[in-house]
Amino acid sequence: MSIRVAQELIEDKILSPFAQKSTQSAGREHEEKECDIRTRFQRDRDRILYSKSFRRLKHKTQVFLSPEGDHYRTRLTHTLEVSQIARTIARSLMLNEDLTEAISLGHDLGHTPFGHAGEDILNDICPYGFRHNEQSLRVIDRLEGVNGLNLTFEVRDGIKNHTGRIIPSTLEGQVIRYADQIAYINHDIDDAIRGGIISEGDLPKGCVDVLGSGSSKRINNMIINIIENSTNKNIIKMSDEFLEAKDELRDFMFENVYFESKAKKDEIKAKNIIRELYKYIKTRPELLPDEFKNMLQGLDLDRVVCDYIAGMTDRYAVRKFHEIFIPESWQY
Repeated sequence: MSIRVAQELIEDKILSPFAQKSTQSAGREHEEKECDIRTRFQRDRDRILYSKSFRRLKHKTQVFLSPEGDHYRTRLTHTLEVSQIARTIARSLMLNEDLTEAISLGHDLGHTPFGHAGEDILNDICPYGFRHNEQSLRVIDRLEGVNGLNLTFEVRDGIKNHTGRIIPSTLEGQVIRYADQIAYINHDIDDAIRGGIISEGDLPKGCVDVLGSGSSKRINNMIINIIENSTNKNIIKMSDEFLEAKDELRDFMFENVYFESKAKKDEIKAKNIIRELYKYIKTRPELLPDEFKNMLQGLDLDRVVCDYIAGMTDRYAVRKFHEIFIPESWQY
């Protein structure tokens, strides 16, 4: 008996009847020989973890553009916090932790440079539109490696539907939807307080009374609430009281941090960088790296340029803008 088969038998024995078992996966688009050591979802997690797109998350904005301090979140640290929250919930509910982790690590691979400012401007200028969850799926299906990462249906479904109207088909995917919001609401509050944009006392009193005071306490309470309301159920949910407080706190962040705050004062500049790069590279496709030039054989130019720019880190986008549009100092 291989190590993988032994692990699959353990899954079948100990996981919740509502959990997604590795052996019951809908499989991959392209069939592969099974690994002797790792389950299907463990292989998916590893493929995401070792991808170039995952490594680039460390230089992509979460909320603050190019923060000077070392303690502000990036897209990578956000992803790791989502993973930890989601794994805690999944473990407590006896769900498949490997599947949960794979979805967590891959859910934001399609995010643009400069956070949601980059997403907004690409959605405006690309004729295909742009949504980061759809781009995350595109990254793992088309843009990573020669033929994509060939992940399982359940991981792909969880990544694509971690936001938006469609609910993931697995409970593990549903866990990520909550873990993502728990993470970004609370760590963005933490960063906004550190940046002097808001204080803990500014948070809506009703939300604090329900969810708790301080990010650590709120995260813990929200996790416990999900576990208590989802145990032995074929759905992941919060209590109505917690859900209402969570949504109100999210609305508060949109009004006071995500829009029109000093953390966003350079978003117009960031959008202009992406807009000008997009326009210029469309007129000079020879500037595309070889891997993107090769894609032009089967895709139109807008699709390829959008893929190229969406994959940039903040600092790479700034460097390319500087190379193209800023004259060099005279050297003699």
